[in-house]
Amino acid sequence: MNTKQQLPCGSWPSPLSAADIASSSLRLDRQTAVDGDTVYWVEGRPAEAGRNVLMAWSAQRGLHEPLSKEWNVNSRAHEYGGGAFAVDKGVICFVHDGDRCLYLSRDNDIIRLTEPAKTNYADMCFDFVRNRIVCVRERFVDGQQEPVTELVAVDMSGSGNVSVLQSGHDFYSTPRLSQDGKRMSWLAWDHPCMPWNSTRLYVAGLNDSGAPVQSMVVAGGDDESVFQPHWHDNALYLVSDRSGWWNLYCLGDDKLRALVPMQAEFGLPQWVFGMSTCGFVGDAIYCAYCVNAEWKLGRYSIASSKWQPLDVPYTYINAVSAGPAGLVFIGAGSATAAEIVVLNIGGQAQELQVLRRSAGFNLQQEDISIPEAVSFSTTDNDTAYGFYYPPTNSACEPVSGELPPLIVKSHGGPTAAVAARFEPKFQFWTSRGFGVLDVNYRGSTGYGRAYHQKLDGKWGIYDVDDCIAGARYLAEKGLVDGKRLIITGGSAGGYTTLCALTFHDVFAAGASSYGIGDLEALLRDTHKFEARYLDGLVAPFNGNEGLYRQRSPLYHADKLSCPVIFFQGDEDRAVPPNQAESMVSALEHKGVPVAYILFEGEGHGFRRADTIMRALESELSFYGQLFGFVPAGNVRSVIIKNSGAIGAAPE
Repeated sequence: MNTKQQLPCGSWPSPLSAADIASSSLRLDRQTAVDGDTVYWVEGRPAEAGRNVLMAWSAQRGLHEPLSKEWNVNSRAHEYGGGAFAVDKGVICFVHDGDRCLYLSRDNDIIRLTEPAKTNYADMCFDFVRNRIVCVRERFVDGQQEPVTELVAVDMSGSGNVSVLQSGHDFYSTPRLSQDGKRMSWLAWDHPCMPWNSTRLYVAGLNDSGAPVQSMVVAGGDDESVFQPHWHDNALYLVSDRSGWWNLYCLGDDKLRALVPMQAEFGLPQWVFGMSTCGFVGDAIYCAYCVNAEWKLGRYSIASSKWQPLDVPYTYINAVSAGPAGLVFIGAGSATAAEIVVLNIGGQAQELQVLRRSAGFNLQQEDISIPEAVSFSTTDNDTAYGFYYPPTNSACEPVSGELPPLIVKSHGGPTAAVAARFEPKFQFWTSRGFGVLDVNYRGSTGYGRAYHQKLDGKWGIYDVDDCIAGARYLAEKGLVDGKRLIITGGSAGGYTTLCALTFHDVFAAGASSYGIGDLEALLRDTHKFEARYLDGLVAPFNGNEGLYRQRSPLYHADKLSCPVIFFQGDEDRAVPPNQAESMVSALEHKGVPVAYILFEGEGHGFRRADTIMRALESELSFYGQLFGFVPAGNVRSVIIKNSGAIGAAPE
C-alpha cells in the first residue's frame, strides 16, 4: 500500500536541511599519512569558519588533534594548495594558513621554520640525514607578474635558513628522497602545459652539501604526464600515461617497466599537491585505480609480479597511504559519504575500520538517492557519460502527472571527473523532488588520455554539448520534465553553465558559482598555475582575440534570457568577483531575472558553514520563485532583480 504524500516537486519536506550539510559535514582533504602506528589527515570544518584541522588516530590514543586550535593547516601554493603537512618519526611539518609559514612540531614543541613573507610552501618531505625539509616554494617578487616556483631546503633547527635546490622551470612538485638519502626525484613542467598534459620526472644524486647533481629526465615529456613518483627500497615507482592510460611503472636499469598494464587510471589530474593513489606495505603496492569512473582497490606483489583486485565497499577511493597501521585511504560509496578508512592487512582476513566520517547526520536508506550510470550520444557521433540521481523521499512522491525538474551538474576543472558517490548536496536536492545529473563530459579524466584531450580547443563547446545531450536524454526517456531543466556548476563548471544558458535555449534556469564569463579577463586576472591553461582549452590568446570573445558569455549576454543566480567569494583569486559582477550587470540591464550573492572572506570554493547554508537555501528559494513551488521548512528567501519578468514581486 502506497502511503506517500503527493506534493509538487521541490516542495517535499526533506530529512536533510541546509544547516545539516553546513554544520554537520567535514571536508576531508586529499592527503593522508601514516607514521608508525598513527594515521594523520586534514579535515576542513565549516562550523569553525572553514578551519583546516590536522587530525590523528592511533590504537593507543584514539582520535585526537595533535595541534592546538590556533593552527590552520592549509597551503595556498598554486592557489588550490594541498600537501600542507608531512609527518615522519613523530615529527610534523605543516603550513599555517595564518602567515603561510612552515612550522615544525616535535615533542610537543612547535617552532617556526620560515619567516613571514610573500611566499607559499607545499609538498614537504623530510631529509633527516641533513636535518632539513625539502619542499616546493612559491615566491612572489615585487614588480614581477608571476611568482617564482622553486624546490628549496629548509633548515629544521629553526635558523630560518632556506636554500634553493632547483629553479628555472615554471612549476615543481613531488620532491622525494630515496631511503638511503643519496638520491632525489621531482616533477617539473612549464607553460603552457598543465601537469596532466606534460610533466618531466627528474632524478639526481645529492652531493656532500645536499645539492642535486647530475640530474636527468627519466620519464615524462611533451605528451606524457607523470604522477606520484615514490621511492621504495631505493627503487623508484611512478604512474605515467605514456600508454594512453595512467598506469603503474617501475624504473630499473634506466628503463621503465609497466607493472599492471590495463585500460584504467592509476593517476589523477594534479590540481593540488600531495595527491596519492598508491601505498607500499612490505613487498606489495596497494593501488586505487579507476575504470569507467568507478574507483577500485588492488594489490601488486613486487616479488611475484602478481596483481590482485581487492573487494572493498567503495566506488570512490583517494588519498592512499600506508604503514604499520595498515593501508589508509578516503573512501566513499553510492550510499556512503566520504570517510577515513584503514584496511588492516596484517592478518589472514582483510578488515576495514572507519576512523572518521565526513557526514555528521544520518539518512535512512529509503531516503538516499542511489546514482545510476548513464551514457548518451552527443555531437560529432560521440558518447558522453554521467550519473543520474533520481528524486528519492520515503514520505513523498510527485503529484499525478508531474515529472521532476532536473539539475544538470557541470564539474570544475574542466579536467576533473565525478564518480558514483554519496554527495550530501545532491541528496539535499533529490530528497526535495529534483533529479540530478552529474556529467563526465568530454575532457573529463578517468576514461584515458584520449577522452580528456577531446576538449582541447573545444572548451565551451563539447562540455556544453554533453550537458545538453544528457539533459535531453533523461527528458526523452520520460524521467524528468524537459521544460524545467536547470544547469549548475562552479569555476570551470560555472563557465559551462553560462555558455549553455547564453548560446543555447535548452535550460530554464542556471546557477553559477565563481564561474567565468569573460575568457580574456580570466587570462588577465587569474593566478600563475592557470595563466596559460586556455592555450590548450581554447587557443593561444595572441592572434585569437576574436575567438576568445566568441566563446565568452559576457559579450553575448543579449542572447541570455533565462534566470540565473550567481554565487561568489570576495577573496577569489582564481576567478575574481569581477567575472560574476560583469555578467550580473549585463543581465540586470537587459531585464533578465538575476540574483547575486557575494560572500565575504570566501575564496575559490566555499568553506564556511554560514556560506554553505545560505548558498543552498538561496538556490532553492530561487528555483521556487521561478517554478512556482514553496520550499518546505524555514528557508530564507533570496531577492531576485527583475523578478517582474517572472511574474513575482521582489521580496
